[in-house]
Amino acid sequence: MKSNIKDIILRIIEFREITGISIEEMAEYLHISPEQYRAYESGDADIPASMLCEIAHKFNVDLSLLLTGKDTKMHIFSVTRKNQGVEVNRRKEYKYENLASNLTHKKAEPFIVTVEPREDGTRPSDNTHLGQEFIYVIEGVLKVYINNNEIVLNEGDSMYFDSAYEHAMEALEGKKAKFLDLLV
Repeated sequence: MKSNIKDIILRIIEFREITGISIEEMAEYLHISPEQYRAYESGDADIPASMLCEIAHKFNVDLSLLLTGKDTKMHIFSVTRKNQGVEVNRRKEYKYENLASNLTHKKAEPFIVTVEPREDGTRPSDNTHLGQEFIYVIEGVLKVYINNNEIVLNEGDSMYFDSAYEHAMEALEGKKAKFLDLLV
């Protein structure tokens, strides 16, 4: 199931307006500048998946409501069949598939993330967000940049880190990398 980023942005704006939260308040809550937040709402900047989780938390709604416009139904467990998770395509290099979009009150957000190799050879842009992150490489070779370190992970390797530090991921060897990403 694909999720259109324009629809997600419209839902974010609607929730923000309904709750009476200003752009400045949202930016402060997310620890970003009001200009960066405006860029998210205008579609001029990609919204990191972790930021979508934080936005949903601020509105006291489940992430799946932001992604799909539909409320979650499952309270005890959630099953997502292979390749059937809610898909969020933020930019060309990254594809996120939410693996538990229909479960309420999650303590973490599990994703399968596919990173395509960068065609221009530039370093990917950094991300920061509250919480922690666990990644487990399923396919390919992944380079993780974090706090001035570069770590190469192969299939079967994992990494757990404080996501408040600047970090980015890049597929190596000219092939895509796929990993389980757990945002806590």
